[in-house]
Amino acid sequence: MKIVTQVKLMPDAVQASVLERPLRTVNDAANWVSQVAFKHGVPREYELRKHTYAELKARGLGAQAAQHVIKKVSDSYTTLRANIRAGNLGKGGSGRRRKAESKPVMFRPQAAQPYDAACPSKSSRASATGYGSASPNGSHSTPGPSPSSQTSSSTRPSAGRESRVPATP
Repeated sequence: MKIVTQVKLMPDAVQASVLERPLRTVNDAANWVSQVAFKHGVPREYELRKHTYAELKARGLGAQAAQHVIKKVSDSYTTLRANIRAGNLGKGGSGRRRKAESKPVMFRPQAAQPYDAACPSKSSRASATGYGSASPNGSHSTPGPSPSSQTSSSTRPSAGRESRVPATP
C-alpha cells in the first residue's frame, strides 16, 4: 500500500538554489518542447515524443523526466484546445483567442513538475530530484547530495535475506 502525503519544504537560501536549478532545467526543456509542438503542429504525446525525446535525453534529462516533460506539454495543449472549444477564450475572432492560438504555451521557470522515486537521471551523479542537467562540456550538474552521502540499500528481498529499508537520520 502506498501512502501519499503533502509536505511543505522550508529550505534555506543554499537549499533553495539547489532545489530551483533542476526545476528551472525541466521547465526550460518544457518550453523548448512546446515550441517544437507549436512549430510542427504535433501537440499529441506520441508524435511529440518522436520529435523531442532524443534531444531531451541529450540535454541530460533522465528517461522519466523527459517523459514527464513531454506529457506536461501535451496536456497543456489538450487543455488549450478544450478551452477554445468550450468558448472560454472568446469567439473565433476575439483578441484573447487569437493571442492564445498565435504562440506556443509557455511554462514559468518555477512551475510544478511531477516527481517520484523512479525519476533518476541517466548520470551516475544524479541530482536529488532526479533531474540532472547537462552543461555545455557534457558533464552533469549535481544539485543534490553526492551519491556517496546517500544510504545504499535494497528494497527488494533477495534469496534468503530480509529486505532492508534506508535508515532515517
